[in-house]
Parts: sequence; C-alpha cells; structure tokens
Amino acid sequence: MADRVVLLDAAGRPCGSADRIAVHDAETPYHLAFSSYLFDASGRLLLTRRGLGKATWPGVWTNSCCGHPRPGESPVDAVRRRVGEELGDRPSDLRLVLPSFGYRAVDASGIVEHELCPVWVGRIDPARLNPDPAEVMDVAWVDWAAVLRTASDTPQLLSPWAVLQIPLLDAALDPGEGVA
Repeated sequence: MADRVVLLDAAGRPCGSADRIAVHDAETPYHLAFSSYLFDASGRLLLTRRGLGKATWPGVWTNSCCGHPRPGESPVDAVRRRVGEELGDRPSDLRLVLPSFGYRAVDASGIVEHELCPVWVGRIDPARLNPDPAEVMDVAWVDWAAVLRTASDTPQLLSPWAVLQIPLLDAALDPGEGVA
C-alpha cells in the first residue's frame, strides 16, 4: 500500500488522502497523525532523536515515535505498525490519552506540520529495541520528572509537538496510576 495520509477538513473529519511525502511542504494541509510515548517497566520514557535525513526537525529530540494512520487503518494498528518500523519492536499496553490534540508548526526549512495528532502511551522493552538509523539517530531513557523539566525549562531541545504534548499528557495521567 502506498504511504498515504488521511486529509481532514477544518472540523477534523476525513475528506480525502494524499501521498505522505508530497503533502508535507510549505502549505501542508490538515491531516491525521499520532504521537506515542513509550515507557519501560520502571516508568522511564523513551525519547528518540530524529534522524538527520528527516524532512522536518532533523536531529531533534522528541517523543518515542510519531506517524500517520493510512486510509482505512485503525489508529491503534497505525501506532503498532509505525513503532515496529521505526523502533524494531511492537509496543504493548497502548491507550489513547489525548484524543483531540492538534498543532501547527513550521520547521526552519519552511516545511509545515499541521496535524490532528492523538497521543498514545504504552510500554516497550528496552532490550528489544532495534531502531532504524534512517529514522532514529539516538535514544534515551529518561525519568518523567526530567522530561517535564526539559519541556518547561529548555523547550528548544525538543520537537514543538513534544513541548506542547508533555504538560498535557502529565495533566491527563492519573497520579495514582503512574506515568504509563
């Protein structure tokens, strides 16, 4: 299947599809994506550093994995597929935490990200990671408190979507249940 994204109208309803590579430019239309935040058994978050060949925010630290559901693909299946492709293992215990998160950001190159980007959390085993170097140039396992401080105190170190998502994710999680 071609790597297509689901285009959305202003209300966030599907209204077509387009080639993923061709759609990301200076006038990127609103489309469906997702972000995932994956934790190990001790509650550390997997941060990834985007590969230098990425069209937007190359070399920037971000959440565990992002991607786009393909037309007709369920959101949870899209997360599992993309995490498998990018990180070499499938996540477990996935759950949707921020279903209506959306953002628009412009990369230094002028490429626009304009996405309805639901946020998922789950688990992944550090021993089973095998990141695709074209996608991920580095990984780090970070305590949640340090992630919160980084997003607050030095947001320039993270992708713009992660900076926006992290405090919302923190507020959405039940303190009694832990981070993931």
